Amino acid sequence: MSIDTRKFQMPQSELNRLSDSVKKYLISSHTDNTRRAYATDWRHFTAWCNQHDFTALPCAPETLMLYLTESVEAGYKISTIQRRISAISVAHQAAKIASPIDDMHVRMLWRGIRRKHGIAVKGALPITIPELRAMMEHIPDTIQGFRDRTLILIGFAGAFRRSELVSLDVEDLTFQREGIVILLRHSKTDQEGEGRKIAIPYGSRLETCPVRAMQDWLAVSRIEQGAIFRRVNKGDRVEKSRLTGDAVAKIIKRAIRNAGLDPTHFSGHSLRAGFATAAAQAGVDERNIQRQTGHKSVAVLRGYIRDGNLFRQNAAADVGL
Repeated sequence: MSIDTRKFQMPQSELNRLSDSVKKYLISSHTDNTRRAYATDWRHFTAWCNQHDFTALPCAPETLMLYLTESVEAGYKISTIQRRISAISVAHQAAKIASPIDDMHVRMLWRGIRRKHGIAVKGALPITIPELRAMMEHIPDTIQGFRDRTLILIGFAGAFRRSELVSLDVEDLTFQREGIVILLRHSKTDQEGEGRKIAIPYGSRLETCPVRAMQDWLAVSRIEQGAIFRRVNKGDRVEKSRLTGDAVAKIIKRAIRNAGLDPTHFSGHSLRAGFATAAAQAGVDERNIQRQTGHKSVAVLRGYIRDGNLFRQNAAADVGL
């Protein structure tokens, strides 16, 4: 984006600085993960257009209709195609060009694709209490093990997303008699940084207590400020660099595999989904679950609650089979 600075009466150097700031704040309107995903999706679309000698920007509605049709017939997930549609729309909006997404025929085609192929999302399995206990039994008492145990237990008890876990600093922790209060400064649903406090109480079992795990990790790692969850090298030494969201997923899958479970069915989201599912199974009130998870959409949260209650008061269990 460029700004015509000739209409403003102020020094050119100040105008240039403000123009750069405008670009910076526009970029900050999306998370890093969203920007990376949009960039990847836009490259996929432009490569397809180049291959077929079509123009990507501006994109004609007919071009997009062909792209959507070929994508679904190539076996891409509906969720993946939906994300690519968003990337194409954002690119046109940024260029101040009418988006082909708004074309009536494109919308009709997309509605037909969704009806034909369905929009149900098959998510990763939740990690509930039995899986969590099995994971803890197979994590070794090494420096890396202390970190992994803490990350998994805090991630579960706080229903954190991967990006939220790796963003935590020591300064965000307040230890109290009942447990830990964690200040989550930013999240997927709080891009403006309003912040949210999450209480993590002591657990009833030593091996699955998130508070004691955090105390142990900070003690053995000697981390006193900055990032809580950091890389641990092959020599079992703590480094300064903060873990990434991808690293969190790998840690979870490794713990799942060591517990004798199939890691392909679990992901970095399994901790958050697992907490909501386990809480629903335990009969926790919906509002209290939402307070911990921070879900803005009750409909999304109720999806976990329904899954957690599938075998509670199940009609098929009461017919005498």
